[in-house]
Amino acid sequence: MKLSNFVTAHLQEILFEWDVFARTLFPASPPPPHHILRDHAGEILQAIVKDLQTHQTDAEQAEKSKGQADEDVNKKSAAAIHGTLRQSSGFTLTQLTAEYRALRATVFRLWLPHMAVLDQEILRDITRFNEAMDQALAESVVTYSENADRTRDTFLAILGHDLRSPLSTLSMAGNYLMRPAVGNDITQQMGARVSRSAATMRAMINDLLEYARTQLGGGIPLTLVSCDLMFVFQAALEDAQAGYPDCPFALETSGGLAGSFDGMRLQQLFSNLLNNAAQYRSDTHPVTLTASGDAGSVTVQVRNLGPVIPAHSLQAIFDPLVQLSANSSQQEGAPSSSLGLGLFIAREIATAHGGNIKAESSDMLGTVFTVNLPRVPAAARA
Repeated sequence: MKLSNFVTAHLQEILFEWDVFARTLFPASPPPPHHILRDHAGEILQAIVKDLQTHQTDAEQAEKSKGQADEDVNKKSAAAIHGTLRQSSGFTLTQLTAEYRALRATVFRLWLPHMAVLDQEILRDITRFNEAMDQALAESVVTYSENADRTRDTFLAILGHDLRSPLSTLSMAGNYLMRPAVGNDITQQMGARVSRSAATMRAMINDLLEYARTQLGGGIPLTLVSCDLMFVFQAALEDAQAGYPDCPFALETSGGLAGSFDGMRLQQLFSNLLNNAAQYRSDTHPVTLTASGDAGSVTVQVRNLGPVIPAHSLQAIFDPLVQLSANSSQQEGAPSSSLGLGLFIAREIATAHGGNIKAESSDMLGTVFTVNLPRVPAAARA
């Protein structure tokens, strides 16, 4: 009996065994209801049967064996919907793949005893069934992963937003303790530490919110206005100084620095670069911000002297959730950890302005981040 005919004739028997196996995936808690366990199993098998009954050339078979790219997956197939529902129902990715492994094994275990001779047609059926099953699994995994990523990013966005209120209270408490009339030198020192911690947390939360926004498809929104970057640099330096009070910062500028920019976004960009440079600098050298303007753009460099960043790390330094190894000689009291999002956010802001950012690192020059910003972004010109 051809495999497609067997699956059609024994569909309910196969689905029953699917149910039995799916229940074993929840040994420590009651399994979900029957309709959730079975979900789209019948439709997945029927789609595989349809594939087996469709004529396929050798060239098509060779192409199919290579699999599909994630972006080419049919998001409306039964397998794709199954992946989404399994994620929302609390199944793990391991449990999802185990279901497919059990389904494959069940079909072969029930079908092969009916075969008297293992001929070429049977081997062809086995090959095509495995290909169709692998494709269904890939569709489920893609949509499962996408839904899990979307859920995570939504959670991060909500978390970052909800942390703003208690952080504001913490910041106000630090400022209050710093007032001379409130207490003594000890309370003022404590207030300064609270304020520095609040500034660090605020920067992390802002990065977290921007990351969640980009991952959810929102991008970095800009409000372009006529702006002099000198004021942006001074504000960014004040932010960095609050987080690293023992780090000397230097500002050098030349040429015109005015243009059409989103000042608040660029303040975030340069605060991130300055904080990163302060965290990884050597104790004996300052962090410098150098800016120069020409007819069409402004070029900004943030430089520190410290441990050289290896070439392979420079390739991934702007990727999200990438953290450099902390400098063992970093100054006491400075923040020693981050979310690994600062440089990613800096790149996204520069790109949104129609500019770019790059990093270089050597023993002679130190680590230099170079940002190039057009005075009038292309979107604004259009």
